[in-house]
Amino acid sequence: MNAPTRRAFLGLTQNAVVAAAIGAVGVHFVRVAEAMPIDSDLAKTGKPTDFVRRAQWWGPPPPPHPGWGPPHRRRRRRWVCWWHRGRRVCGWR
Repeated sequence: MNAPTRRAFLGLTQNAVVAAAIGAVGVHFVRVAEAMPIDSDLAKTGKPTDFVRRAQWWGPPPPPHPGWGPPHRRRRRRWVCWWHRGRRVCGWR
C-alpha cells in the first residue's frame, strides 16, 4: 500500500472544507425557505401566480423623501494636466 503523501492529505482536507461550506449554505437556504409565506392550499391553484400571497401593510403609504426630484449637479474644480499640441499643460478644470 502506498504511503499517504502531503498532496493527498491536502486534497482530503480541501474536500472536507468544501463539503462543510456547501452544508452551511444549504442550511441557510432551508431556513430562508421555511420563512417564506406560501399559500396553505396548493392543490386548488390554477395558475402560477396563485402561489404568491400579497404582503400585509397597515397604514398610509410612506411620505416621499425630502428634496424629491432630480439630483443637484455639483461643479467641482480640480487641478488636472493634459496634452495640448505636444506639450503638457496643467490647470484648473
